[in-house]
Amino acid sequence: MAEVAPAPAAAAAAAPAKAAKKKVSKPKKAGPSVSELILKTVAASKERSGVSAAALKKALAAGGYDVEKNKARVKTAIKGLVAKGTLVQTKGTGASGSFKMSKKTAEPAMLGGFLLLLQCNLS
Repeated sequence: MAEVAPAPAAAAAAAPAKAAKKKVSKPKKAGPSVSELILKTVAASKERSGVSAAALKKALAAGGYDVEKNKARVKTAIKGLVAKGTLVQTKGTGASGSFKMSKKTAEPAMLGGFLLLLQCNLS
């Protein structure tokens, strides 16, 4: 019966042997975010009715972005840009349909370019 007492001591000795594992964070990838890529694509489009979601995905894929692997990211980025008011949805609901730049975000960009042009001419 005296042999039963050392067993808990052996279990206690094994517990400190387990070291807490440190979390290794992955380095953040360099390059533009999905939202920035979407905004560039929509801004470059000359379509009056906007860019369809399918055309947007094709343009992202042509630019080297893996759309099949990151479908959910593209969807949430589109929904987020519409919710912020950066993009306006002209057709459809959710992340489907057509999208174009909102007039609120287009005006400051044009004004910024105009101010930059003035600065170049003055110097």
